[in-house]
Amino acid sequence: MNLKDKIDEKYKISIKEKDSNSINTLRLIKSSIKDKEIALRGKKDNLSDEDILYLLQSLIKQRKDSIEAFEKANRADLIEKEKSEITIIELFLPNQKNEDETKEIVEQIIKENNFVSIKDMGKLMNIIKTNYLGQVDMAVVGKIAKLTLGK
Repeated sequence: MNLKDKIDEKYKISIKEKDSNSINTLRLIKSSIKDKEIALRGKKDNLSDEDILYLLQSLIKQRKDSIEAFEKANRADLIEKEKSEITIIELFLPNQKNEDETKEIVEQIIKENNFVSIKDMGKLMNIIKTNYLGQVDMAVVGKIAKLTLGK
């Protein structure tokens, strides 16, 4: 069962359970997938699981950015809504590596490829995107890479 089918299945279950928060979030995911399919019409028949993972990660990033803005505006109600959406979206992502595991991965790739300066960051990010899509938070990778390569 591919990722799109899993999302559809979870959507149907949420409708049966009348879980409005899940329904709304899954509807949002489904519409994002549909938008992406429409944008790629003619170029690609279907979105791959990899494309959907990338899309889900961007949805989570949007939610995290919103949470930051809501924290500045002191809007606890909206922060909770965004956090619950993140929880639902994360159900479809592979287990995320924690910051220590991510740091290990980044340092290993830097060592293996002899990256020495911040100029190599693009190559590093490309390798991580290719090999660890959905498994690491790219914002955390960026921070770690800047610290490590910026020395």
